[in-house]
Formats: sequence, C-alpha cells, structure tokens
Amino acid sequence: MVKILNQSQVECIVKAEAIVGESPLWSPHERVLYWVDISGQKIHRFNPRSAVNDTFHLPQPVTSVGLREKGGLIITLRKDFAFFDPETGDLKLLSDPEEDKPYDRFNDAKCDRQGRFWAGTMDDVKWNAPHGSLYRLDPDTKVTCMKTSVICANGLGWSPDNRVFYFTESFRYGIYAYNFNPATENISNRRLFASIDRNSDGFPDGLTVDEEGYVWSVHNAVGRVVRYSPSGAIDRVIEIPVPRPTSCIFGGDELDVLYITSARETMTSEEIAQAPLSGSLFAVKPGVKGLPEPYFTG
Repeated sequence: MVKILNQSQVECIVKAEAIVGESPLWSPHERVLYWVDISGQKIHRFNPRSAVNDTFHLPQPVTSVGLREKGGLIITLRKDFAFFDPETGDLKLLSDPEEDKPYDRFNDAKCDRQGRFWAGTMDDVKWNAPHGSLYRLDPDTKVTCMKTSVICANGLGWSPDNRVFYFTESFRYGIYAYNFNPATENISNRRLFASIDRNSDGFPDGLTVDEEGYVWSVHNAVGRVVRYSPSGAIDRVIEIPVPRPTSCIFGGDELDVLYITSARETMTSEEIAQAPLSGSLFAVKPGVKGLPEPYFTG
C-alpha cells in the first residue's frame, strides 16, 4: 500500500523566491545545507540550528554544487566546471566540455564514492531535444563523456551497494538504471527504472537514494516527491505545497530530514498568487535516513 504524506507534514524552512531553486546538498562537516538558485546566480547556505540562510552571488548561473575534500565546493556553472570557496569568494573555472554547443548548459550533478563529479547537460532552448550529455570529472580534472543524446539531464545517484547508477532524463519522462562498476567507472545495461505518464503534466526532476536503497524522485509541475522501491514500485508519496518542487536530499545530523527545493520559473503571476511559497526551501521527516554525500577528491 502506498503511503501518503500530505502538505501539512511539510515545513517551509526558508521562505524564498528562487527562480530555479536546485541542487540541495548537506555538508556533515559544516552541518549546513547548500542549495542554489540557478537563474538567480546564487548559492545559498542554510544553517538549521540558527535558521540563517547565507547567500553567495555568482557572476553567472550556477546549476549544481558538490563538496570538495580540499575545502570549498566543486560546482557547475552554465557552461563550466569550477571550484568555488564560499569563505573567500574565489572562483576558478576548470573547463567547458561543450564549447561547440552554445545553447546547452549544465543541469544536475553529484559526486560518486570514488571522488569523481558526474554532471549532465541539457538544451536550454529546446528542453525536449536530445542534445544533452553526461560527463564525469575526475580528480585530475580530466573530463570524460559517459553518454550522449540525453534529453534534459537531471537527478542522479547510486545504490547503497554502489552497483546501480540512477540517471534522470526529464523529457523522456523516465529514471534510468545502469550497472555501475566502481573500479572502472563504467556504466552499462541501461534500462527504464521508473517513468511518469507524459500526459500527467509532470516530469521527473532531482533525486536522492536513501540508506535502504529506495529512490526519492521529485515530480516537477505536479507538486510531489515519490519514493520508489529498488524494483521501481511506488512506495510512498509526499505532497508538496507548491507545484514546482525541483530536487531533494537527506540532511541533518542524523540524515533523517528530507530537504526539498522549489522553483517559480514559467509560473504566471496568478499561479504564484495561488502558491506564494514557490521558490522556497522545504523540509520533512519521512521516517527513513539518507546516505552521506561523497566529496570530490580533486
């Protein structure tokens, strides 16, 4: 039986007007949650103990953040991998793997447990075009293309045993599972893990994997987060009080809080009036724990 958590169980912890809130990331060392506003060109840092949400302004759109073992963050900007130090404001551009694709941009990204940073791209004009790719940034900053013909790269993650890699293509309306080889970093045997009805108005966005190996996928445009079993069956649904949730991650000292970002991009003024918390940061305790996010070792 599918368990439903309704909107009353979801708390708005940062009231914000992010255009595209995205990429929540819990830092266990700092005990804070990083998240971005892509179009607002901001990285936020929320401290749940003080309820303070610090903001760092970037010179261009920032699409994702990851923790860096040497300190600071590994990030993706619109076109570049980069290092960013929130304490000093130092920004170091690394590379643009798609210089020949001016309309493409980075979207979601995550570190694997071998210390590498995986990031996908999308066509920022024709969202449903198969122009994106999936890249792997190694600690020596070498970039490898892992997959092409991606339609709007989005949420990604790994199973607890590190044998399955999950990767979302938003406008194929599916989450795909791959065999993952930690030794070689190869992915293979692509298959559909879960999908959304193309006529439902929603699409799969960011995701995270919990300690039990279940996949939490945010369904943008329909205001929900869905937990899938390792076999792809729907286990529970969290109803979000805004229509455009974007991504989620477990955080808190016990990794028992699910943080959820949201957006107001493409919403009309009437729609925003009906859902004024759009663009805010939310939290819920779903009764399970997540996995710690790895660090980029470069």
